[in-house]
Amino acid sequence: MVIFIKTRIIKAILIVMILLAILLLSIYFINQFDEKTTVFVDDSMKEFLTSKVQDMFHKRNQAMLDERPEVLDNLYDKSVRNGLWAYEHEIKKMKYLHNWSDRQSVDFTKVDSQVIIKSIKSKGNGYILSILASTEYEYIYLDNPEVKNSFRIGTYHSLDLMPKDDEYIITKEWYTDPFADSLHLDELKSEEIKKIISSGESKDLSSLNERRIKAVEYADKFCGAASLPEHGFKYNPQYRNYNSQGGDCTNFASQIMYAGGFKKNGTWNYSNGAGSKAWVNAQGFKDYMLYSGRASLIANGSYDKVLKASYKLLPGDIIAYEKKGKIAHISIVTGIDSKGYALVNSHNSDRYRVPWDLGWNDKGIKFWLIHVHF
Repeated sequence: MVIFIKTRIIKAILIVMILLAILLLSIYFINQFDEKTTVFVDDSMKEFLTSKVQDMFHKRNQAMLDERPEVLDNLYDKSVRNGLWAYEHEIKKMKYLHNWSDRQSVDFTKVDSQVIIKSIKSKGNGYILSILASTEYEYIYLDNPEVKNSFRIGTYHSLDLMPKDDEYIITKEWYTDPFADSLHLDELKSEEIKKIISSGESKDLSSLNERRIKAVEYADKFCGAASLPEHGFKYNPQYRNYNSQGGDCTNFASQIMYAGGFKKNGTWNYSNGAGSKAWVNAQGFKDYMLYSGRASLIANGSYDKVLKASYKLLPGDIIAYEKKGKIAHISIVTGIDSKGYALVNSHNSDRYRVPWDLGWNDKGIKFWLIHVHF
């Protein structure tokens, strides 16, 4: 009797295990054949999609330069919610960039994106593309048009392309836009600000010490999608990427300080694939650099309060961005443009030699300008 009962129990367990296995296999195959399955496209199809997306980015960039929002109409399906939102965001970004350039007394003369498709998935008759875009912006000051300045911004896009009338159009787009938090600049229009910026002069940086130079070289090499093509658009693989955990800007800033010769310690440290609070947290990093004596404060406050002081910044110095009473972002000064305006590198969004306030102009944002003692 005991043997018979045990046999029934064993049979019941086996039946449950078989049913569970069938269920798991069913879920697996459903996921493999749903409307968003990964597609192994041949080289010609990938080349076609790359060309299509490159052309879309080119048209968007040209529309931004010419301030012609109507050019974007045919790129988006505005009859669907996500397509409309993507379109409206690009219009806002266009207005912001022209508003910013007017305040700076500059003209954008060129915007050019290099697009790399990282993966392709099917969605009905269309595709979901994972894209890396490295975009170069070129600008001139109105009173000195002979001298060209440039910067690069790297973005990571998820883009839905669907067929319509023998064409592909955007029905959804998501990316971490470096301008997303600063699409209103009206309150910052000021003749006094224009005068300060226009009167700026280029700096002689030939006397920078070796530690600052090494810090900047590291910042330029590992600024991800914004870096120069020869660096491969990558972060340093020796460090964890914290973008999925709230942001990698401070981790990158700490790496730059370490490359510039600062030693790790019990408070500021990275080991075994993890960084301390002072290493990875923006508020913690700012506080540590100031209170440890490794850096000192130049100025802090709203943009108009710190603008004049910003011309004291040198490559290797720090800018911390305060939002709602907390430090939300860290960037490192890496250069100076033709008017002496500080340029910065950072992660998320990836920036290479970008004007220090660009993307951080909403009312309420405060800046901490910090001189580093290399």
